[in-house]
Amino acid sequence: MATRLPALTFATLALAGAQGASAQLLINGAGATFPYPIYSKWFDDYSKVDPSVRFNYQSIGSGGGQKQIIEGTVDFGATDGPMSDQSLAKAPGKILHVPTVAGADVVTYNLPGAPQLRLDGGSIADIFLGKISKWNDPRLAGQNPGVALPDWDILVVHRADGSGTTYIFADYLSSVSPQWEKQVGRGMAVKWPVGLGAKGNEGVTGQVKQMPGAIGYVELVYAVQNHLPYADVKNAAGNYVTPSIESVSAALERAEVPEDFRFSMVNPPGEKTYPIAGATWLLVYQRQRDAEKGGKIVAFLKWAMRDGERMAPALNYAPLPEELNKRVLAEIEGIQY
Repeated sequence: MATRLPALTFATLALAGAQGASAQLLINGAGATFPYPIYSKWFDDYSKVDPSVRFNYQSIGSGGGQKQIIEGTVDFGATDGPMSDQSLAKAPGKILHVPTVAGADVVTYNLPGAPQLRLDGGSIADIFLGKISKWNDPRLAGQNPGVALPDWDILVVHRADGSGTTYIFADYLSSVSPQWEKQVGRGMAVKWPVGLGAKGNEGVTGQVKQMPGAIGYVELVYAVQNHLPYADVKNAAGNYVTPSIESVSAALERAEVPEDFRFSMVNPPGEKTYPIAGATWLLVYQRQRDAEKGGKIVAFLKWAMRDGERMAPALNYAPLPEELNKRVLAEIEGIQY
């Protein structure tokens, strides 16, 4: 026969459970959608390494991540476009850029039969400038012999929010198209000549998937997970290269990374480099306001560099090269809390 516990015992157990739950330290972050798949994996796995901490990450775009870290409404931010000197000057303390992984912006589309297209930078720029408006345009057909391109209007989809994915894409287009650089330029939010806006990599992926004739740009993993085709892109060496871990790693190896870790890796030299690639960063204050949270953030960042990096290839991201990883770990050691 079961023993009936006094009501006081149940109350005591409930209180103990509540105290245990409240003891878990919550660390809030916000920003880039580009690395959201791998950050979600990291935060989930790290909760098993250190059950005393829980990460709450809001995938709101790089612009939001930069804004919130400056305002101090989050414990860390995330961005795919490095912060400008002007933005950094608004912060109440020194913000560090901690590169984590690199990934590919891919040009994805919705066409009959999901053909494997080949596109050069000038054609991509002219599509997003509105100068190429039909799928069977001779410039596209000439790069894709044997592909039956339909006589359809091209429906451009772009980001509507401040986005590091946009920064990488616009940075690339500025490097290959003088007209794009002059008319639109670089930035996390640009004035799009044509197209429909959508929020986040998720939003662009969803619009392309729903609209026949659509074209957009998203981080590689979003196209892979949604079974959307993506183009091989002509690189600086004149080769059409498939976006992959290997071709992004080749581009990352060619990047010149300064002391503050703010760098671009678009359109690099090299036979096998994918040209529309970029790094992503976590943004943290060098001097942490909260000692307990600061210690937990430092411990997590060290784990991410040592153990989390190994998870990158399975999610279609390129891990940092060994020497860069060592430099980043040294930077993390300098965070004060």
